[in-house]
Amino acid sequence: MGEEKDILPGEKLVDCFRPFLQALAASDLSPKTIQEHLDNLWVLGGEIIRDLNENPSLRKQRIQQILDDRIDEEGGPLVYALESDEMQQRSLDSTCRKLYLFLRQPPP
Repeated sequence: MGEEKDILPGEKLVDCFRPFLQALAASDLSPKTIQEHLDNLWVLGGEIIRDLNENPSLRKQRIQQILDDRIDEEGGPLVYALESDEMQQRSLDSTCRKLYLFLRQPPP
């Protein structure tokens, strides 16, 4: 946990991620692959919280909008901690692409 002010946006991110994680759990993906996606979501969430702390005006935006601004059909943000690890960044991008597509599906 970072700071107290990060708890609410963190909880909102978990709410955004939960349906995606449930869909992954119900899929035929291996437990290892699901865990990798979970780990990547943790990294993505941490990067978003870092962005909120570096740019406090972002806290006025809905967390869904902040998430939408950071993922797209090509992947996710370049993560500061992963700059020297291309394979981990590719893995994160893969998860972000999957999440991006999932969030754009019409509700069942």
